[in-house]
Amino acid sequence: MPHPYVLLSAAVSLDGYLDDTGPDRLLLSSPADFDRVDEVRASVDAILIGAGTIRADNPRLLVNSAERRAARLAAGKPEYPLKVTVSGSGDLDPEANFWHTGGDKVVYTTDKGAERAEAHGLAADVVSLGADLDWHRLLADLTARGVDRLMVEGGGRIHTQLLQLGLADELQLVLAPLFVGTPEAPRLFGPGGYQAGRLRLTETRQIEDVVLMRYEPTAPGTGPRATPADHHWLRLACELATLCPPSRTAFSVGAVVVAADGTELARGHSREGDDPVVHAEEAALAKVDPNDPRLASATVYSSLEPCARRASRPAPCARLILDAGVRRVVTAWREPDTFVAAADGNGLLAAQGVDVVVLPEYEERAKAPNKHLLS
Repeated sequence: MPHPYVLLSAAVSLDGYLDDTGPDRLLLSSPADFDRVDEVRASVDAILIGAGTIRADNPRLLVNSAERRAARLAAGKPEYPLKVTVSGSGDLDPEANFWHTGGDKVVYTTDKGAERAEAHGLAADVVSLGADLDWHRLLADLTARGVDRLMVEGGGRIHTQLLQLGLADELQLVLAPLFVGTPEAPRLFGPGGYQAGRLRLTETRQIEDVVLMRYEPTAPGTGPRATPADHHWLRLACELATLCPPSRTAFSVGAVVVAADGTELARGHSREGDDPVVHAEEAALAKVDPNDPRLASATVYSSLEPCARRASRPAPCARLILDAGVRRVVTAWREPDTFVAAADGNGLLAAQGVDVVVLPEYEERAKAPNKHLLS
């Protein structure tokens, strides 16, 4: 199910708190960082906060820069991003700043919450997600509304849920040089079984007296549904395919083997090294100890469907994956009949209980180094 790019944004104290317990909001960011946040807001299609944040902070949630709003209009976008909130109960104050500033608004709630929200006469679309809040349905609805990039500004429970569900693509975390030290104060993340694994640090930047850190999740999914990390690793597999020595008799393919915690175990590409007929999955798996216990829960990412038959070696890549004990494969492109008729490596894997995920949005990337074979 497609969903927008989900960017989590938060500022915390050195001991991991979002706020203190005082009556006024604790300002953690610096003036220059507030301007950076304004720039990020101007770049997205929608901004989401929870109902608790509306009650606690009463934010306006605007793009404050007139120049940035003008640039949005010049690009054919609304002056302000869509404002989104989530409330299971639907109990929302119609006098809050959220409803009376900016552009369009949407409330996502439950069947029972929708009745209460509509009774309040909120200046917003009210969308029920069923008996319970369903984040997958929420993101799918935002996609249908044309939202490609979603900025999530809290609170902590929402950040936690999106990470637990594997739905966050990026975390932008600002660290402020102070301590809160009050156990009752709200924290950024609560307890739970996270699927994000070890996050990858992509940027650090000092902004006055605070530090911005940008992370992306690395852990693969655990079934037939794609996660943000799957997109990262499949993009890498497609990039590896561009490293293949050109051939008129074989495809250029890249592959990566990734453990369940997001650790890269190995990578490979077709015709790697001194072997003119090695396939990408074969090259990658050969670099992993066959007794490595992480293989059983690993994911193989391949820019092309693993082969079910081949002339150059007795064992096709689908069989090598099965023999390695891997139970999940993510690929971008089904193998055409160029060299092998009716190839169905995905079908062979699925018949043996492997979860196979195809992300067709990466097909053109996977085809790019093979254009000379497809004309």
